[in-house]
Amino acid sequence: MNKDRRGLFFNFLLLFLGFSLLTRLTLLVMAWPELDGGLWVLLKIFGAGLVYDCAAFSYPGAALALYLLAVPERVYSHIYHRPVMYAAFFGAAFLLAFNLAAEYYFFYEFGVRYNFIAVDYLVYTNEVVGNIRESYNLPVVLPLVGALAAGSLWLFGRRLSFCFANPLPLRRRLAWGLPALALPGLLFLLLDGRLAQVSKNEFAKEVAMNGLYSFGSAFLNNELPYDKFYASIDQGAAFKKLRAGLAQPGASFTGEEQDILRLVKGRGPLKKLNVVVIVEESLSAEYLKAFGAAKGDALPNLDALAAKSLFFKRYYAAGTRTVRGLEAMTLSIPPLPGTSIVKRPDNGDFSSWGSVMRDLGYASKYIYAGYGYFDNMNAFYSGNGFGIVDRANFAKDEITFANIWGVCDGDLLSKTLKEADADHQAGRPFFYMVMTTTNHRPFTYPEGKIDIPPSSQSRRGAIKYSDYAIGEFLAEAEKKPWFKDTVFVITADHCANSAGKAEIPVRNYHIPLFIYSPAHVKPAEVGTLAAQADLAPTVLGLMNASYDSRFFGRDLLDGKPEGRAFLSTFQKMGLLKDGQLAVLGPKKYLKTYKWDEAGKTISETTEDKALEEEAVSFYQGANYVYKKRLNRLK
Repeated sequence: MNKDRRGLFFNFLLLFLGFSLLTRLTLLVMAWPELDGGLWVLLKIFGAGLVYDCAAFSYPGAALALYLLAVPERVYSHIYHRPVMYAAFFGAAFLLAFNLAAEYYFFYEFGVRYNFIAVDYLVYTNEVVGNIRESYNLPVVLPLVGALAAGSLWLFGRRLSFCFANPLPLRRRLAWGLPALALPGLLFLLLDGRLAQVSKNEFAKEVAMNGLYSFGSAFLNNELPYDKFYASIDQGAAFKKLRAGLAQPGASFTGEEQDILRLVKGRGPLKKLNVVVIVEESLSAEYLKAFGAAKGDALPNLDALAAKSLFFKRYYAAGTRTVRGLEAMTLSIPPLPGTSIVKRPDNGDFSSWGSVMRDLGYASKYIYAGYGYFDNMNAFYSGNGFGIVDRANFAKDEITFANIWGVCDGDLLSKTLKEADADHQAGRPFFYMVMTTTNHRPFTYPEGKIDIPPSSQSRRGAIKYSDYAIGEFLAEAEKKPWFKDTVFVITADHCANSAGKAEIPVRNYHIPLFIYSPAHVKPAEVGTLAAQADLAPTVLGLMNASYDSRFFGRDLLDGKPEGRAFLSTFQKMGLLKDGQLAVLGPKKYLKTYKWDEAGKTISETTEDKALEEEAVSFYQGANYVYKKRLNRLK
């Protein structure tokens, strides 16, 4: 071991690699039931992992190398410098131990290493810190983190003491310091995520990664240019296929060949019905009896509502984040690679569900339980024809319970009733998008409402309370003069779980959709495969609305039995149709999988060229329409 400042550098490296290995072993144990591939895959996981660990260290390592390269010998060997370095070592160990705990909880919640979700959350420190404080037992976690850091200092103490024994001339410092400074740039150019493709199993790929490296990669790749990274076909051919996929009865194309503008004509006289869309946080289909819920008493109100509604049994979320669901429902567009349009700059003046309703004379509002600056929701909705009602608009006496994410669902829906009363009294038809938060960690809610105590902080309790709040809301709404002429839509933003072995685990995108209006909507089960992008055209179809459309969704009640769904992760997009899933990914990746809907399994299958070209046409076309601003009002 070097008994000079080089030894200090390598001890920090060993500390980093040790915690990285411990983190990987922890996540490996968590993912073990889902892993396959045997010893060879394990060897590849740890081999690739070591490379990513070294790459992750190279960035803070370069800063450390610069310091050790530049600090004069009289300072380095000074009696007071040693405790400063010990303190720095303890600080580094504490941060790495804290990162171990954070990666454990992040993997537990999302089934992946740090990704764009972690990047997004970094911006909203108040909500994230509050969520951590309310969700996790910090009085236990932080002492354990401190103990791990102290143990690391004790373990490395003797080794560290040797690192101040000998001086190191500048020439010899440069011999190792300059390569350490150059390494981050070299790895940035040469290394990407391909080395982590150790298996077709997504859990294996995630365990092979380094969380801090993944975080940096997500930070730098918040939006991926479609034309550069994704498969494409001739533009004319793409729009020909796209227009064929969008053709439906009662709609005629009126725009240029490389456009999807069409006039949609209503099936009869316009029904100027109020529309209230309740978007339940993380309402997976698996919670409902209709989809085989193991414990079928969590959602008694929604289970009962299924028989009174248009109940869509094959409805799929666009992604795994709230903003993806809101984007799909509001803009009726497939998910573009990278971050949601909701979070992008210049995200106003779209041809949207809101703009159509505004043109029909509606008072449109986005009603949110939390503060709408989160995820840029207020900016997006206010820029697209909606008024904003968020937590800042709640009077003190309108809040009976709240946590870091927002007011409880009961308070939110009570506020919605007040807004509806006011708009009805003013003689305005209303259109509301209502976004709940109770079914989100820390899963807290008011006492005395359901038979599961809030102290359990369980998702089952949170979703049961959410169901209770919906039941109370509909019971109160039924007493209102506007109830008879109102369409209630109840659905989800995404599923509760997003992790899976497959690139796009389809079963974790399955969400329910209820359209309820006793006076205007005849109850029925709808078995057509459907996407969140289909919601706006379907509800507008129920209203017999005529409008100019650049929506990528379709009216699910137009008589055409075939359907399709758009699914996405951050970088990959899929088209689900006819039991097949075509997946597009960076580096022109394109592959077909078989989806067994009954068994809820995905398996590899032979290439389906027609499906893959249809998938490309939808995503390539959506990117073109977005980039050329064809779906903007100005």
